Amino acid sequence: MPTLYAALDDRVLAVEEAVSDALVGYDLECVAAHPDAPRRAFAGTVDAGLRRTTDGGETWDRSLDVDARVTAATVSPHDPDVVWAGTEPSAVYRSTDGGETWAARPGLTDLDSEERWSFPPRPHTHHVRWIEVDPRDPDRLYVAIEAGALVRTDDAGETWIDHPAGARRDNHTIATHPDAPGRVYSAAGDGYAESTDGGDTWTHPQDGLDHRYVWGLAVGDDPDDVVVSSASGARSAHDPDGTAYVYRRSGDDWAVAMDGLPGPEGAARPVLAHRDRFYALSNDGVYASEEGYAWEPLDLSWSSAYREQVPRGLAVV
Repeated sequence: MPTLYAALDDRVLAVEEAVSDALVGYDLECVAAHPDAPRRAFAGTVDAGLRRTTDGGETWDRSLDVDARVTAATVSPHDPDVVWAGTEPSAVYRSTDGGETWAARPGLTDLDSEERWSFPPRPHTHHVRWIEVDPRDPDRLYVAIEAGALVRTDDAGETWIDHPAGARRDNHTIATHPDAPGRVYSAAGDGYAESTDGGDTWTHPQDGLDHRYVWGLAVGDDPDDVVVSSASGARSAHDPDGTAYVYRRSGDDWAVAMDGLPGPEGAARPVLAHRDRFYALSNDGVYASEEGYAWEPLDLSWSSAYREQVPRGLAVV
């Protein structure tokens, strides 16, 4: 079984043969790691910067030291020493030495669409919710601004390309696939979207997707196999006693894929990942599925305290 780093509201769990509290006492936003450096992971926090472990979660230090929420973190698939982080207010940072030093990437908030960026619960700010590195080009990034835009850089953040027509504006999770050049997937609060030309144009396949506040997203070995988590709205998605669904799409239509998962009633929306198989982090546990249809819980000692929290991020290495 691979190592999993699972972020909840106030802790990161390290999951191997068992589950253990790896980082406790922080307000968590996200988590990231790389299969080639499985003992190193990064966790974004509300008010304590970006935390880093190099020993599998036993100890943590402060990597990116900023006076801002660290709302997104991504390790480049091309190089485990290249790490990207996003914050609130919206800014993007890059490290090329495994999180030892960082440099801000300029110009993000100079884009014309910035005047429309606003995170509704805190209407006078906005943040980077997700950073996705293109699997074919280490300098091309897709960046989700919550809420307001999906932007792109083709030169590692030296310059930025503004929100294209047809892209979702409330993007939560972005994915790409190494076997599908130019294909970009977006799970957003205003629905699901896909691009096949690197984000220039977008389609919105929704047939069968009855709950359009989409949050989690994972793509299988086949780039046409897509799994998302969703709800009818933000309140039901982010409440530990909310109502959340998992859907799978293969071909043209979506279908509910909840077999073996808790809910939909009484559950927060899961966070999803894929590495050889699909994983879903729920507030009731961690579940795995070979195809994304039927799910089985991992045999873990899941504390009742975790049940009252909302999943924030999942890294499978």
